[in-house]
Amino acid sequence: MSDTCWGVIPAAGSGSRMGADRPKQYLQIAGRPLLEFSLQALLSHRAISGVTIALAADDRFAADVALLGDPRVTCVHGAAQRSGSVLAALADLSTRAADGDWVLVHDAARPCLAQAEIDRLVGAVRGSGCGGLLAEPVVDTIKRADATGRVMGTVDRSGLWRAQTPQMFRLGELRDALAAALDAGVAITDEASAMEWAGHPVQLVPGAAANLKVTLADDLALAAWYLGEPGGN
Repeated sequence: MSDTCWGVIPAAGSGSRMGADRPKQYLQIAGRPLLEFSLQALLSHRAISGVTIALAADDRFAADVALLGDPRVTCVHGAAQRSGSVLAALADLSTRAADGDWVLVHDAARPCLAQAEIDRLVGAVRGSGCGGLLAEPVVDTIKRADATGRVMGTVDRSGLWRAQTPQMFRLGELRDALAAALDAGVAITDEASAMEWAGHPVQLVPGAAANLKVTLADDLALAAWYLGEPGGN
């Protein structure tokens, strides 16, 4: 089987929870959009041959991302949901890559991915032949709440992990799993959930706390701190 690796970034979402004037992947840290940091992390890694990015058809902000002009980057039109955007990127990538190649799917708004984290994921997946994802063990006490916000109980956190990205799987297997899950009306929240549903084994590879996803306003300042840059906006 192939050891060739490709990157995919779904970046067609609106990021409405941020309450900003633009999708969260275009919020900036030190004058650079979050998407550029995420893309740079993949392009900088020696194992990754190229990156396909799924953008909204009416995207007005992509011109702010200088790295989209890199010859190793291909842009396609994405979908309203993450799974549809990833599937569109995989369909395009399939025209120039083999089904047995590896694909690393990374969040557009997860800008603090370190090269060492990619090394760990690629090494674990290539070494075992089993697809996997970066993830972090849950260390906080977890409470289950009712509709009014009152505690119903404490959840056993043993065996619980917080999923991160990249998530790395064989191109053909991931494409087929996503397509089948969407056809079946299955709710897919990340690539690993599609692979799990399709019956493929998935391994967890320990990731770093710094590899956070910018979802709420306070996350932007924290990401800037991890990157050693002035606060985001």
